[in-house]
Amino acid sequence: MKISVVILTFNEGIHLQRCLDSAKSISNDIHVVDSFSTDNTSHIAKQNSVKFYQRKWENSHAKQLNWALATLPFEGDWILRMDADEYLTDELIEEMKIKLPHLDSDVNGVYLPLQRVFLGRHIKRGGANGVKIMRLFRPGKAYSQQKWMDERMVVPTGSTTTFKGAFVDENLNDISWWIAKHNQYATKEAIDLLSASFRNPDLRVQDDTLKRKTTEKVVYNKLPLFIRAFLYFFYRYFIQLGFLDGKEGFVWHFMQGWWYRTLVDVLLLEVRIKYGKDTEAIKTYFLKEHNIDF
Repeated sequence: MKISVVILTFNEGIHLQRCLDSAKSISNDIHVVDSFSTDNTSHIAKQNSVKFYQRKWENSHAKQLNWALATLPFEGDWILRMDADEYLTDELIEEMKIKLPHLDSDVNGVYLPLQRVFLGRHIKRGGANGVKIMRLFRPGKAYSQQKWMDERMVVPTGSTTTFKGAFVDENLNDISWWIAKHNQYATKEAIDLLSASFRNPDLRVQDDTLKRKTTEKVVYNKLPLFIRAFLYFFYRYFIQLGFLDGKEGFVWHFMQGWWYRTLVDVLLLEVRIKYGKDTEAIKTYFLKEHNIDF
């Protein structure tokens, strides 16, 4: 049973070696798709003798990933999608080696639990730990949702299963980088929420896990601006016991659960004040100011 790995990169020199070392523990068919990095990302990839490609970034993670899945010559029976700031736990590595060869032929995707490390601390509570994400799938059996943020893999046919072993998301950049990145994310998140308000979500090809995630987004989108960000933080930090993760946990839940989502709502309010419900004017604004065509 052979596993291929696909990793999208842009200026990931700080993370890539760690990611590749982890990927090599389960694969000798590793594909790195780079968006013309200006740091030492390409040097690290070539030093490790992985398959390295460069493709212009089209301002969409989904487009880049779907291009890779449709184009690259994967040799594996399964494809593992990794971000450069992620690595695999020993438990997951062992579980993949033992279980993958024995899965039923109708199983086309595997959900993997996420462990998040922030400011050096494993964030165990507040809904941050153990989130199931589709990351392992058979070639030709999965694609990425065409969303600007929080895109998920869709497995439209066959069944899916879940492994117990986790992968770890641990970004090593400083908090200033994190804030700048989430400022960019907020614009894309605002676009996704606006897009959702223009149309009904299609749940027909989604399994239960993805359907539940989409439904939660729909419910959140219907709540009042700003109040929903506070309620979300309150739920995560107090009801889901996020406060037990110490200072690092507070920073994570405050910044990612309240500050970030408040920033999204500020952007939505700004657009509503300027353009009301004029969808064409809204689309023109995001294309002109942010080079995003939705």
